[in-house]
Amino acid sequence: MKTTRRQFMIMSAAGAATLALNTKVQAQAMVAETDPQAAALGYKADASKVDKAKYAKYAAPQACSNCALYQGAAGSAAGGCALFAGKQVAAKGWCSAYAKKA
Repeated sequence: MKTTRRQFMIMSAAGAATLALNTKVQAQAMVAETDPQAAALGYKADASKVDKAKYAKYAAPQACSNCALYQGAAGSAAGGCALFAGKQVAAKGWCSAYAKKA
């Protein structure tokens, strides 16, 4: 069976769209506080619930949204994090790997 140039272009566009949508769907999973990596880093979806006795490094204005590792858009409720590949963290969250944005 011979494939025409038009068929090839249509199939290529469909394949690219499928890959793009698949990546977007996978990135929407939220990190659970019970996830082993999240628990090891002391991740909390709500920074106000951080155990200040256990994590003395925590200070009130710190949150994922103003962390250098946060990859979400400004003003979004959640976004990606370099530490949790393929998962999102809450913008109001916090973990012990917090690094202030420059």
